Amino acid sequence: MPDRKVAVIAFGGNALIREGEPGLEQTQMEHATKLAAELVGLVGQGYRLLLVHGNGPQVGNSLIRMEESVAKVPPLSLHTCVAETQGSIGCCLELALRSALGNRGEVVTVFTPVEVSEDDPRIDKPSKPVGPFYSPYRADHLVRVLDWDMVEDAGRGYRRVVPSPKPIRVLNAALVDSLLDRAGIVIAGGGGGVPVARIGDRIVGVEAVIDKDYTAALLAVAVRADLFLILTAVDHVRLRFGKPDETPIDRMTVAEAERYLAEGHFPPGSMGPKIEAGIAFATERGGEVLITSVEKMAEAFAGRAGTRIVSNEKGNRS
Repeated sequence: MPDRKVAVIAFGGNALIREGEPGLEQTQMEHATKLAAELVGLVGQGYRLLLVHGNGPQVGNSLIRMEESVAKVPPLSLHTCVAETQGSIGCCLELALRSALGNRGEVVTVFTPVEVSEDDPRIDKPSKPVGPFYSPYRADHLVRVLDWDMVEDAGRGYRRVVPSPKPIRVLNAALVDSLLDRAGIVIAGGGGGVPVARIGDRIVGVEAVIDKDYTAALLAVAVRADLFLILTAVDHVRLRFGKPDETPIDRMTVAEAERYLAEGHFPPGSMGPKIEAGIAFATERGGEVLITSVEKMAEAFAGRAGTRIVSNEKGNRS
């Protein structure tokens, strides 16, 4: 295997569809173009990049389209919608990255099935809202006919909730690893991966969503990454976020991150999965984790922004 330096970069689907935007294809392409310009700078520093993106707004739009056309075409399963967004978001990102790279490298998008366990307790506790808001009548119909789980959402209607199990294995991780030897940038694990499970000798799709940060951590370990970069809406991780005495963190060891997590500083629905994913990578791989915003990426690489999570050994030596 040739010498290589790999950075795994995880970012949400809201990097392409910002809050309040309708999600026009042209607007997503504009955001992708700006992101590509930042990422190509890392390629110039000698990194091969593995990109793992979310798909929250995009898969939500897919489910809305499906509901609006349900009387004309058969609806798709949720895991198939995730696969569709892997392709559509991958297309957007790949075109932007190829334009930014010119002739300086290759880009490839990989369909990525990710295994979850049927015994995961989260399977029986659906909690992740997806798709459109439904009227009480439509929601009741879907519960009776499709056995969906529904919750009422602050007076806006009813929404379907699905499980969000932890990923246990990326089925084509070895392929992704080998592609990094040939391509400067690989896009994989989109939307956290297409959730699948083993039932006897079959592999079947699961009606669930997987957090992309957990999948990114699995891939980062599998490809022996040197850096795990998690892009989010804030420049730094903060203790007591949103309170008058909130405090930004520049650097923390795995032990410190675990303590802050246990103290409740990082909620499950926001920063929690990012911290857990960072802990897993820093513990298993010993590499560095950097959490920051897209806008501060360059400054974070220069040590002027962002939060770093390092292994306990590295923390002790510093």
